[in-house]
Amino acid sequence: MRNLSLAVVILSLGAAIPVAALADSASQIDGRWDATLANRGANVPFRLDISGNGATLKGTLYNGDDPEYTTSASFQKGTVVLNLEHYLTKITATLKDGKLTGKVEARGDKDDDGNPFEAVRYVPVKVDVASIPSIAGSWVIPHDKPSPKGESAWRFIVKQKGAETTATVLRVDGDTGALTGTWHDGKFLLSHFDGSRPGLLEVTPLPDGTLQLVENAGNRPGKMIAYRADVALAKGLPQPADYTTHTTMRDPDEVFTYSFPDVNGKVLSNEDPEFKGKVVLAIVTGTWCPNCHDEAQYLVQLYAKYHDRGLEIVALDFEEPEQQDELARVHAFVKQYKVPYTYLIAGAPAEMWEKIPQAVNLNTWPATLFVGKDGKVKHIHAGFAAPASGQFNDQLKAEFTSTIESLLAQKTVEASTADLQ
Repeated sequence: MRNLSLAVVILSLGAAIPVAALADSASQIDGRWDATLANRGANVPFRLDISGNGATLKGTLYNGDDPEYTTSASFQKGTVVLNLEHYLTKITATLKDGKLTGKVEARGDKDDDGNPFEAVRYVPVKVDVASIPSIAGSWVIPHDKPSPKGESAWRFIVKQKGAETTATVLRVDGDTGALTGTWHDGKFLLSHFDGSRPGLLEVTPLPDGTLQLVENAGNRPGKMIAYRADVALAKGLPQPADYTTHTTMRDPDEVFTYSFPDVNGKVLSNEDPEFKGKVVLAIVTGTWCPNCHDEAQYLVQLYAKYHDRGLEIVALDFEEPEQQDELARVHAFVKQYKVPYTYLIAGAPAEMWEKIPQAVNLNTWPATLFVGKDGKVKHIHAGFAAPASGQFNDQLKAEFTSTIESLLAQKTVEASTADLQ
């Protein structure tokens, strides 16, 4: 009887919209949601905005100031599907009683059932800012034993603005992305999800001025202690790795060589006119790697700024074997970030050392090799500190731009020889 009454009202107004179409109007899901993803036994909260309708429908995942957008979205028969194809991630949820319930699937994951997902309408929560301790600044996390990449310490960078707190753990290969949240019951509860790397970090200030960090949903669960950077230095505690010396070349006087097919199957090498005699950033990367997503967005900016002055960028891309036939994620990645430079498919991640044997201690994703006009590697930067890393992202950008400009300013070997004649 209720549906019939609704139909009568619509007809009386002269509306031409079927009841079924009205029931699937995206206005029902438009707006801000408090979402959670169950991962490794913990519920990871994140902010999800849904906007648009039909072809313009999209979801936006926020981590601090860093938005991540869906590549496509739909809402049909009460079910919303949000695709992030550049991560091979899909969120599917059904709307019932004002709540979205479903799952997050990552194509290629061993967990075929996906991870449980829920979302409820966002409701602002008042927090007593005066009661929140200040932990903003740079911290060092020493290790009892070296990490798998040989590190003795990581960095922990925190920014606070009122009740909002944003932090990240910075390793030699990059950071965790922006972990965001606020103060709850004597500790900061910070989380991250951008289509990949779900993380949940509890940060508790201790009486001695240190921080206890407990990672509940990431790849390295467990407790860590963070010291203020100046305190760690004064105590003689282990310091984080140097991103500029972590990886080196077997022979600095040796021309850096590579020869791999591009996404269309055409084999390109360092001897091709596209790269030979030019300043080249050779990026060891993979679209499965979240830090590589972060770097690609910055490389697009560098390419736009320096390409006309002679800079080339080539991605030496390593994808899982099952991804190498269709390259679905690679194509979605290039489209999402509007990547203008060349992607060469170098092999599987496990083949990195075999395919790039000239680099020593090459074990970070990404790694950026700065190649001079003579074809030799002049500088290597391990990992990528994204904007969530604050001053370390600023330092990285200054290092990249100064290195590129210095290499562009150098004359080619042929030009130098001509000057002497």
